[in-house]
Amino acid sequence: MRTDSSPGTLPAREHLPASVAGAPVLDVVIPVYNEERDLQPCVLRLHEHLKRTFPYAFRITVADNASTDTTPLVAARMAAEIPEVSSFRLDQKGRGRALRTVWSSSDAPILAYMDVDLSTDLNALLPLVAPLISGHSDLAIGSRLARSSRVVRGAKREFISRTYNLILRGSLQARFTDAQCGFKAIRRDVAQILLPLIEDTGWFFDTEMLVLAERAGLRIHEVPVDWVDDPDSTVHLVRTATDDLRGVLRVGKALAGGSLPLDRLARPFGDDPRDRDIKDVPKGLARQLVGFCVVGGLSTLFYLLLYSAFRGFAGSQIANALALLVSAVANTAANRRLTFGVRGRGGAVRHQAQGLVVFGIGLALTSGSLAALGVATSDPSHSAELAVLIVANLAATVLRFLLFRAWVFPDQTDEPTPSVHQAYAISAFQPVRPHDNQDPRNPR
Repeated sequence: MRTDSSPGTLPAREHLPASVAGAPVLDVVIPVYNEERDLQPCVLRLHEHLKRTFPYAFRITVADNASTDTTPLVAARMAAEIPEVSSFRLDQKGRGRALRTVWSSSDAPILAYMDVDLSTDLNALLPLVAPLISGHSDLAIGSRLARSSRVVRGAKREFISRTYNLILRGSLQARFTDAQCGFKAIRRDVAQILLPLIEDTGWFFDTEMLVLAERAGLRIHEVPVDWVDDPDSTVHLVRTATDDLRGVLRVGKALAGGSLPLDRLARPFGDDPRDRDIKDVPKGLARQLVGFCVVGGLSTLFYLLLYSAFRGFAGSQIANALALLVSAVANTAANRRLTFGVRGRGGAVRHQAQGLVVFGIGLALTSGSLAALGVATSDPSHSAELAVLIVANLAATVLRFLLFRAWVFPDQTDEPTPSVHQAYAISAFQPVRPHDNQDPRNPR
């Protein structure tokens, strides 16, 4: 999994200006491999559609994946004849490699791609990129599995596609509906930071991009599409499915280990200028409460079992302290990972130390309750002790959540300064100058 350095936290999304001088607004990439027959009709049809319906300047880039037929010649000829068409050739195969290479060098603020067979109805192209142009969303995908989509394809591909998305939902908690539809778009400012984190260079590239974007809290817009299966598709389903499952396992391990710097993809709260000065906006309170209650319930059972075991050979105060200490360490570790989503070993020792302070407060509450019970009754029963401890632990639990959320595991994402906002907002939509970033489509 890549951990390359990247520019930093994203600025707030903004609507693109009405015109961007010197650069197209949209760059549509068509990855191809040995498509000498279908390439020209596809590009001409797409070009005619964009000329007729798209209100901004655009570019169509043919990304050749080391074709062995005349595909590069066809692409070069169209690039020479049509001003809005360019071509780029890679020496290695891989759809993900082609998209990463072309998108990384493009000067267009909106980057898209589609398959050469044009299985997706082109009327969905403007709805796909409009939320990115307006600043509403970060990525956009076409979905063949949305309820309002109309899809014509065989039962085998339908079963594989739906099964794959069920696997993503079950293993990576993905909420998008269609990972592999060859019809996607992304804002360039997002791509500049997201692409270095993506390791796959093949068909799993799409899934990895969407999973990382979703985990980072970016907004993914889905467009229902009309889609007709290409019966002549050369995709090897078994090999692709195997590679995808390997990718799911790799990404799952990286996310569980906390090795990905997804905080670099954080957006500030709100895109209205009045919202950008807001600090410490609460995030995920409902989810954290549910997680904390589940962990707290299990911790309480664990604590009571430990207390009953320790009570067999020690007094009530000693048994309470030992049981609370052991369960507090387990509780802090569980809340760190499951409730507040802190992954990796960084800060674990500090979190446990702060958790022990919280433990001390809980110990004072429960020990005080036991002492009060001893004053009220000279020889309290074991059931009375447990009842008092349960009530005291409920009070300590509420306090523990507040301290965990505000002190032990606070949201530590720093807001960028206004100068950083302005710098990225400008750089996101300015053309790339040759001396800053040499375009591989025009090698020297």
